[in-house]
Amino acid sequence: MHEVSVHCIHHAQRESTHPLTKERCSLKGARAMHSFARHRPSRASKASAKETKGLILNGGWRYDLMIWFIDTFVFRGQLRQLRQRAAILARIQPGEQVLDVGCGTGTLALEVQRRVGRAGRVAGIDPSPQQIARARSKAARRHVPIEFQVGVIEQLAFPDQTFDVVFSTLMMHHLPASLKRQGLAEIARVLKPGGRLVIADFKRKQERQGQAARFHAGGSSMQDLAALVKDAGFSQVETEEMRPPRFSAFPGAGFLRAHKS
Repeated sequence: MHEVSVHCIHHAQRESTHPLTKERCSLKGARAMHSFARHRPSRASKASAKETKGLILNGGWRYDLMIWFIDTFVFRGQLRQLRQRAAILARIQPGEQVLDVGCGTGTLALEVQRRVGRAGRVAGIDPSPQQIARARSKAARRHVPIEFQVGVIEQLAFPDQTFDVVFSTLMMHHLPASLKRQGLAEIARVLKPGGRLVIADFKRKQERQGQAARFHAGGSSMQDLAALVKDAGFSQVETEEMRPPRFSAFPGAGFLRAHKS
C-alpha cells in the first residue's frame, strides 16, 4: 500500500515536468489516499482499538507523508485550506473547549490549540491507535497539551455538555447512515447548550468533474447531513461549498455549521 505513494514521489522527483507523469501520479495518489483504510482494527491493534462500524485509517507518519504529497502536488494545497476554513467557521474563542472527532494524526487539532490558547482545552479521538500515536508525537514535539485518545464516535468518552465546539472533518463519508445518526446524537450530548458543530467533507462522487471525477474517496451530501443534524437537535444549520480549482484533482468539499439547541 505504501509503495503506491512512494512510487509517485520518485516519479515526481525524476519527471515532474512531464504532463503524463503528473496525471499518472495524481490518479495513483488519489487512489492511495485510502490505501491505509480498514473496516476493522488489525489483529495487532484489536486489544487497544475500540470497535466501530465505520472505516478506520491507519499509517501514522506514512499517512502524513502521503497526505502532504497529495495536497502539495495533486490538490494544490486545498486540504490545508479546508482545515483553515473549518477552524474559521467554528469561531473559536480563547479559553474554549474543543473536540475533534476522527482527528487522525492531529493536524487540525494542532491548529485549533493555537486558537484556544493555554487557557483552552483541545481533545481528539480516533479509532486507530497508529493515528493517535502519531498525533501524540506531533503534539509532544510542539509542547502543546492536546488530549489525544483512541475512541469512537458512537461512544464519546466525555461527560455531558463538556465542549464549546466539535469538529468532524473528512470522516462522515466513512460512516453508514445509522452510525451518522448515533454519532451526531453523541456529539449533541457532549456539546454545551449553544455549542457549535462544524462538519467538512468531500463532495459526492457523482458531483465531481474533470480529474476530480477519478478521485477514489467517498463524499457526503450537505443537504442529507443537514437533515440528520437537525434531527439530532441542532438549529441554525448553515452550509457552504468549497469549489475545486481548475486543473486540480481536488474533489471539492462542503461545510456545515450548526448550533446545539
